[in-house]
Amino acid sequence: MTHTSDSKKTILVVDDTPDNLALIFALLNPYYKVKIANSGEKALQLITQGERPDLILLDIMMPGMDGYQVLSHIKAMQDAELLPVIFLTAMNSNEDEEKGLQLGAVDYITKPISPPLLLARIKTHLQLKTQSDWLRDQNAYLDNEVKLRTAEVMAIQDVTILAMASLAETRDNETGNHIRRTQNYVKALALQLQQHPRFSQYLTNQQIEILYKSAPLHDIGKVGIPDRILLKPGKFTPDEFEIMKTHSVLGYNAIAHAEQQLSTPVDFLSCAKEIALSHQEKWDGSGYPHALKGDEIPVSARLMAVADVYDALISRRVYKEGMPHEKAVSIIRDGRGQHFDPDITDAFLAIHEEFYAIATRFGDSDKELEDKAATLAKFAPPSDKQQD
Repeated sequence: MTHTSDSKKTILVVDDTPDNLALIFALLNPYYKVKIANSGEKALQLITQGERPDLILLDIMMPGMDGYQVLSHIKAMQDAELLPVIFLTAMNSNEDEEKGLQLGAVDYITKPISPPLLLARIKTHLQLKTQSDWLRDQNAYLDNEVKLRTAEVMAIQDVTILAMASLAETRDNETGNHIRRTQNYVKALALQLQQHPRFSQYLTNQQIEILYKSAPLHDIGKVGIPDRILLKPGKFTPDEFEIMKTHSVLGYNAIAHAEQQLSTPVDFLSCAKEIALSHQEKWDGSGYPHALKGDEIPVSARLMAVADVYDALISRRVYKEGMPHEKAVSIIRDGRGQHFDPDITDAFLAIHEEFYAIATRFGDSDKELEDKAATLAKFAPPSDKQQD
């Protein structure tokens, strides 16, 4: 019998009888690297502190820790529980064999041993271990590849969302920090409401992450609004306001069209459609575009309504200074049950200082406002430029 393919494998032999150790060492030494232990305690020390063997031959009847106990300890060890263990014992009853196999041994050989049988069983289990290790390595590699590809897809998705949102804001009086502030406001509100009985079923951790990613697309429809209206610094005329209000439907339609091209539903796009279409709706039904009322308004849009209004109030613009935080909080409080969902308003009031911290962290610098003013000047209609 040849064992050249297994010549470098390591076998740990555990037996308290010196003659048995010597006999098995002599049998295996031509084919394997053999380690010996004369007690269960010594065996565990070799396994934990030295090079892990590829297979263990384990006696059962030993003083101190018996073979069953040794096997139980091995199965409890991280990265050792998969080591193949063959019981090599004089205990030859069916009950003994059944117990050994139930504990996790791969085989059970009774003494006196048959050398050809022992060598054949060892070779078989080493081959099985090699195949199992290869499959486990392959699975680990594939799992890692899936994680890498998923991370790449998510990164591309995030960049695409931000690019689309930033494109819309190049033609708006908002700076890019508006995106970051509002998505963080929405996330903070969602986390505050996660245990609320009205929202707990909807606001799972996954959904909150989807909300965070979708929020930047809330005003994507402004791309379709004419410059003469979008860039107007003063109040809109009634006709202009009607045109401006169409940005919600334009945004919804743009996202819906993109979703149709994929031919499969995408959670974050579904959420983005809700936010784009309904973030201007009001709790009392006086909003637009569909005058939705109360719970008819999607939760995602109700969260964005608070976030968007707060940011509009406190943020500096090219043409105006921001409102003090306390006054913005008061306005949102006054809008409870009219503009805003009462429970979402209460959540905002509970964490309004966190909103202020977000606004401060992502505040617009003087240079950013100057750059925005220069950009808007390029898009401004000729009549506006002449007035300036």
